[in-house]
Amino acid sequence: MMDLPLQGITVLEFSQYLSGPSAGLRLADLGARVIKIERPHKGDAGRKLAIKNLWVDDNSLLFHTINRNKESFTADLKNETDITIVKKLIAKADVIIHNFRPGVMEKTGLDYEAVKKINDKIIYAAISGYGKTGPWKNKPGQDLLLQSITGLAYTSGNGTNGPVPFGISIADMLCGAQLVQGILGALIRRQKNNTGALIEISLLESLLDFQFELLTTYYTNQQQPQRSKINNGHPLLSAPYGIYKTADGYIALAMMDIQVLASAIKCNGLQNFLQQDAFEQRDIIKKVLAEHIITQETKHWLTALQQQDLWAMEVLDWDKMLQHEAYEVLEMEQVVYAGDEKIFTTRCPVRINGERLYADKPAPQLGEDNEKIKRDFLIAE
Repeated sequence: MMDLPLQGITVLEFSQYLSGPSAGLRLADLGARVIKIERPHKGDAGRKLAIKNLWVDDNSLLFHTINRNKESFTADLKNETDITIVKKLIAKADVIIHNFRPGVMEKTGLDYEAVKKINDKIIYAAISGYGKTGPWKNKPGQDLLLQSITGLAYTSGNGTNGPVPFGISIADMLCGAQLVQGILGALIRRQKNNTGALIEISLLESLLDFQFELLTTYYTNQQQPQRSKINNGHPLLSAPYGIYKTADGYIALAMMDIQVLASAIKCNGLQNFLQQDAFEQRDIIKKVLAEHIITQETKHWLTALQQQDLWAMEVLDWDKMLQHEAYEVLEMEQVVYAGDEKIFTTRCPVRINGERLYADKPAPQLGEDNEKIKRDFLIAE
């Protein structure tokens, strides 16, 4: 069995929904022991957040997807006895993660300053929606809302449309991944100088960082990025960048010289455009290209484009992608057994020394590990 890099590290996850649990999931996949600290009777609110109304036992499929490979310990943070036990766990833990609104952990007496008095080497990692200060600090930190207020929704879709959100919880997943980066950095520093750290991040900052190309451009010229009116792929990039309908599907075209493209696909309508026209006349070029590409099947265009080493790929749905050899060789799927239920999900994308990381331990039932955790941490009530 592989010696995982975070073996021996204990993480207490005071988190719910997606951002904090996604960070805990990645740490668990890297070998950490991740213990969810959950409310008695209800637990992580994500247990009842169903995607497409899909359930496994009494918990949502989403909860099982993002909380596999963890343990569950129930504690009422308003109960003095339970708080005492939690503090004993904190004394022996390495990392704490929480994604509550500002002020919540302070009310329970588990804010960073209080926790540091219990364990001065703790890595205390906190996710908020909008940071601890400012007029939005108490607003709900929900993904769609964050996509909307950060302008991200104006990067997708065509310029003739209104704002278009991403089809996934991009803020939650990015923020969780960036929190893991901060935690790993703090663990490395602690290894060198034996000090803990407070790591803070917000969904707002994650999505602003995600748009660094766009915002850097805006800071420079104070102009809003303009999406193509048709076939938009990136508001800052010139034609032909985008997705085009073919006679039997769709094809994605990345950056390429307009004249080379015109020659490769024998498009006379593009012959009069030079590369320096590719941004200023972006929509006109894309319209000409779209009318030409729809006349032939995807395979025809891919052959013509790839013969000239132009960057193009077929647009696949999941049915087609899963049948492709390029997907199959990745071995991205793993099976998790939750009781009698069989869940197919993705593995950790990281490989270590050539080995893929699989972890098929199912998400825990609420409080199922209480007694084991007390024994392991030598806690007597």
